[in-house]
Amino acid sequence: MVAVIGDIHGCYFTLLELYDSILSKYPNIKIYSVGDLFDRGKHSSKVVDFIKEKEIEFVPGNHDFMFSHFFEKPASIFAQTWSHNDNQSTLASYADDESKVWQHIKFINEQPLLLNLDDCFITHAGLSSYYKKEVYKNNINIEFISQLIKEEFSYEHGVMWNRDKLLDIGKLQVVGHTPKNEITYDKKTNSLYIDTGAFLGNKLSCAIIENSKWIDEVTVKTIQEDLL
Repeated sequence: MVAVIGDIHGCYFTLLELYDSILSKYPNIKIYSVGDLFDRGKHSSKVVDFIKEKEIEFVPGNHDFMFSHFFEKPASIFAQTWSHNDNQSTLASYADDESKVWQHIKFINEQPLLLNLDDCFITHAGLSSYYKKEVYKNNINIEFISQLIKEEFSYEHGVMWNRDKLLDIGKLQVVGHTPKNEITYDKKTNSLYIDTGAFLGNKLSCAIIENSKWIDEVTVKTIQEDLL
């Protein structure tokens, strides 16, 4: 059994409350995240510090790579789009300790693009049905899928940007990236969307998953201090 948190987007105080709520209900559960720790909300730096402190494993999202590439790879698509994605709130969150910028970049770069757990398969935006022919030709081989994800992550259909219908891989895919009002299960693709728009003032959500089944959820309404 695992807990997977949706896109946090700088909502630090909401994350704190959600984390406590998860452990209150499931004291020994392992917690993961689908990424997008950065941007939108006011406290991106504090969110990353908390994720590190609590050893919450995560897959980077496009906003996390926007942040790291802005400083490391300014010619990349991630860096070029960052100025149009609320980067000012993120930069302001480092104003009191700019040295953390490079610490956090290193931390992001250490994370995997996918987490193939016993209970589910986690990426930021999901494995697209665009790759159906290739994946099925290779008998949904996880090693092949992993390599495909690494080679294609920065492209339109890759796991950072994908908005396509997802691909049924025989294991529950858990993704963020596309905000929904509620955690949403797509039966046809065996996919679970857990970004519930914390940065939009809705809520931050966590899905409880066991053996490829969504069995419960823990949610916290966005705390306004994260946005105002």
